[in-house]
Amino acid sequence: MDFKDTPEEAKFRAKCRAWLEENAELKSAETNSTEKMNVGNESVLEKARVWQKKKYDAGWAMLHWPEEFGGIGASPIERIIWSEEESKFDVPRGIYEIGLGMAGPVLMEYATDEQKARYLPPMAEGKEIWCQLFSEPSAGSDVAGLRSKAVQDGDKWIVNGQKVWTSGAQFSDYGILVVRHDPSAAKHKGLTFFFVDMKSKGIEVKPIQQITGGSSFNEVYFNDVEIPDSHRLGEIGDGWKVAITTLMNERLAVGDANGVDAREAFELAKQQDDRGAPMIENQAVRESIADWYCEANGLKNTKLRTMSALSRGDTPGPEASITKVVSANKLQAIGNFGMDAADMAGMLMEKDQKTFEFQQAWMGAAGLRIAGGTDEILKNIIAERVLGLPQEARADKGLAFKDIPTGKN
Repeated sequence: MDFKDTPEEAKFRAKCRAWLEENAELKSAETNSTEKMNVGNESVLEKARVWQKKKYDAGWAMLHWPEEFGGIGASPIERIIWSEEESKFDVPRGIYEIGLGMAGPVLMEYATDEQKARYLPPMAEGKEIWCQLFSEPSAGSDVAGLRSKAVQDGDKWIVNGQKVWTSGAQFSDYGILVVRHDPSAAKHKGLTFFFVDMKSKGIEVKPIQQITGGSSFNEVYFNDVEIPDSHRLGEIGDGWKVAITTLMNERLAVGDANGVDAREAFELAKQQDDRGAPMIENQAVRESIADWYCEANGLKNTKLRTMSALSRGDTPGPEASITKVVSANKLQAIGNFGMDAADMAGMLMEKDQKTFEFQQAWMGAAGLRIAGGTDEILKNIIAERVLGLPQEARADKGLAFKDIPTGKN
């Protein structure tokens, strides 16, 4: 594992840093991340549009896209370097990541040349926002278990069903969608993939009010929605194959859970009173902070391992799943510590109090433990693909989807 940038990577990092310093402000201790979490806020959307356009005009908007689609053909390691440097600045992030990081690459591989010319430039410029319509009430982590159905009617498809936990659907212009067209086929075989205009007749979006106060996620209902067959990506029945393309790109887009960390917990413990003495003098508190510090450094080295693999031109392995499992649980534990440290005042939410970011971490981390793969799914991946343990038994193996046992039969 190499802890240093190569000369070429160091040069690229310096170039990224120079442009960001000229066009954005560094984060400070007072930077409030709460507004950025509430991505449905119109002021946040406008800031994101302005920032995306500025990056687009300067050539930084879609680093990893091929040059023929307006990108610079950046390598995965360069994409990570840019993300690392951008994260140090107080800029809106996240609103365009699904489009640029997942929908865009799928369109590049499966859309027609005319569709690429129509949809990719406004996606990159920030004029049009895309969402990902995968998870359903009965199929979250098990995406292939989805039940939303599509019936072909001549040169169009009629779609009915429900999606849930769809980030940004309330302000998205388009979405990528996987549905079931053949329930008599095996679970992974009867799926077909589309892209859909989110303003289509029959689509209803209902924001989900989160405990943090924001509404980043949504329920999306499809009621006899007509989708042209020309908006199908891949062959009929290739929905899982196309979805895997999306999920592979998601690996670089969903990872570390950002928020308060061991350093913030340490600073709070030094200031907070604990029966007449600073909380940091409590042995149990010191042990917890030490554990979080060790986890933070373990994550840092795990990410450096991934970066070293990317720098060599290798593909990151399943061990990348460790990052989200550890970081999301660590974030929730630190958030809980900050609230407990304030005693009864920990349940009072005021933006100017020192425990506010800990409250946001505790409430938001629960969602992060689900998004991009639940703890349980990721632990299975680590067990089977990293540690080489045997796979769990699958009750649905070899069965047609309609014959898979459910709570109703």
